[in-house]
Amino acid sequence: MLAKRILDFSFSFLLFIFLLPLFVITSVLLIATLQGSPFFIQSRPGLNGNLFKIYKFKTMFDSKKGKNQKHDLNRITFLGKFLRKTSIDELPQLLNVLIGDMSLVGPRPLLPEYLPLYSKEEQKRHNVKPGLTGWAQVNGRNAISWNEKFKLDVWYVKNQTLLLDVKILQKTLVKIFNTKEVNGSNQTTMEPFDGKN
Repeated sequence: MLAKRILDFSFSFLLFIFLLPLFVITSVLLIATLQGSPFFIQSRPGLNGNLFKIYKFKTMFDSKKGKNQKHDLNRITFLGKFLRKTSIDELPQLLNVLIGDMSLVGPRPLLPEYLPLYSKEEQKRHNVKPGLTGWAQVNGRNAISWNEKFKLDVWYVKNQTLLLDVKILQKTLVKIFNTKEVNGSNQTTMEPFDGKN
C-alpha cells in the first residue's frame, strides 16, 4: 500500500532526525560499557517470511556460550535493562523502516525458528511487513500469551487501515510511559514459543 509506505518513510525519517541526539548518546554509552559495537544484528522473518537483518541496541554482554535463557538474563546489563524498559533498544529499527524491511505498524518480527511452528492461521501474520509496534503491543505486549498475541496479529492483518495505524501509534506513545505491561512476571523476556503456549 503506497500510502502506508509514504507514512512509514516520512514519519520514521522525521522521528529519526528528532531522536538523533538520543541515538548518538546511547551509542556512545554502549560503546563505553560493552567495549564493542553498540548494535545487535539478527536475522528475522519479514514479509512472506523472507529473512532480513534487524537492528537493535545491544542490551547484553557478548557470550560464546550456547543459547540458554537463564544465562541470557544474567548477561543483561544495567543500561540494557533501562533500554528495554523504555523501548529505546528498538530505536535502530527506524533504519529498518527507512530501508523498507519493516513498517511502523505491524506484527513484531520474531525468531526464524518459530516459522515452522505456526498454524496456518498464525502464518498470516507474515502477510504484511513486521512493525516497530503493533496491535498486540498496545493490547498487552509481553503480559499476554503467545496464542493471544498471534490472534491480535492476525486480526490486525485482516483489518489494517491507515486510521488503525495512527490509532496504534498514538496508543504506543502512551504505553512507552507505562511499563507495567512489558512483562507479566519478573522476567525480562517472554518464554520461547514452542508451538503450544
